[in-house]
Amino acid sequence: MNTPEHLEQAKACFFEGNTLFEAGQLEEAADRYQAALALVPGRPSILANLGVTQCRLGRWAEAVATLTQATQADPTHRDAWIALGLSQEALSNWAGAAHALQQGVKLGASTGQIHLSLALCLLRLERPQEALQALDRALALDDTLAEAWSQRGSLMRDAGQYAEAARCFEQALAHGGDDTLHRFYLASVRTGDATPAQPPRAYVEALFDEYADDFQSHLIEHLKYQAHATLLEPLREGGQRFPLALDLGCGTGLCGSLIRPHADAVDGVDLAQAMVEQARASGAYRHVAQDDLLGFLRSSEEPADLVVAADVFIYVGALEEVFAAVRQRLRPGGCFAFSVELAGDAHELQLRPSLRYAHSPGYVERLAQAHGFRVRQTWQAPLREDQQQPVVGLYVWLERAG
Repeated sequence: MNTPEHLEQAKACFFEGNTLFEAGQLEEAADRYQAALALVPGRPSILANLGVTQCRLGRWAEAVATLTQATQADPTHRDAWIALGLSQEALSNWAGAAHALQQGVKLGASTGQIHLSLALCLLRLERPQEALQALDRALALDDTLAEAWSQRGSLMRDAGQYAEAARCFEQALAHGGDDTLHRFYLASVRTGDATPAQPPRAYVEALFDEYADDFQSHLIEHLKYQAHATLLEPLREGGQRFPLALDLGCGTGLCGSLIRPHADAVDGVDLAQAMVEQARASGAYRHVAQDDLLGFLRSSEEPADLVVAADVFIYVGALEEVFAAVRQRLRPGGCFAFSVELAGDAHELQLRPSLRYAHSPGYVERLAQAHGFRVRQTWQAPLREDQQQPVVGLYVWLERAG
């Protein structure tokens, strides 16, 4: 029961908490709000201030629990909704975060950063039109938000509006966006820019760490991915057995499971830790390393008999060093099997708006000759689909000369 004495004590704790919060003493502020709640349980204003403080402290799960109570007790508390949304976003609960942020915006919250957070959640929920509207509101309020320009550029690139995408990436650069990443983005949409020899490592690593959980189902069910099976068809037909096979960019282990019946041992490598963990769990590999391709190839002198890279070079770029490193690891007579996306006319190496690299047959043939490989067979066939259209690739089996 709330006696007048309890109410006065709770009020004192509450105001002490506010003073500590303003002074940046967040742990102490949280303790005072907890003390106030113990005296008057369920008071919306105290719940809201405690939840906001927990959000600032990065105690996301606690903040969600507290702020859910606060918004249920007082659905008009704008700051509680915003803090709830930010806490849900930190926990990757995109739907809950978007709902809470939208409630806060309806109640009058309006900063560029809030609209940017909402846009990021909507992008995760695959609601691009709503995300674009949120980005436009964010930039109308604060046109210095590099991340908002960057995300808007990506949406414009996906929509085929390359000139507008380039403008957005330029704005991201002008406002402090990562230089290497955004010059990579610009090269994908602006034909006059030099093609970067490689993508930024951080971009590839983050892409596949995020992608790992749904990797196989997304590839096979949505993109109709078939590069791994098509590339390795000669294994089933030829009957050859390999003492050691290396699977470059092994992902979750799609190739490893096909190679394993034809090899005494299979080692894999991937840049993304989440992919490496799934590949190890597949049981197809003797060893799986987290590394880039060159680091992995150069880390051992154990000779290999087969090196496979299925739909991997689209995220590598220039292949001169890869060919040299593969030749060093392969025994004479060993095989190098890989696929590439086909570049357009007059391009040896091309970075496409999809942020994937394409390579020409002439480029592959030139590298093979320069690095002591002879062509065993090549053929063209689909790799996967993009917007329900087949993406044709070049499949290559090379053999290291003696």
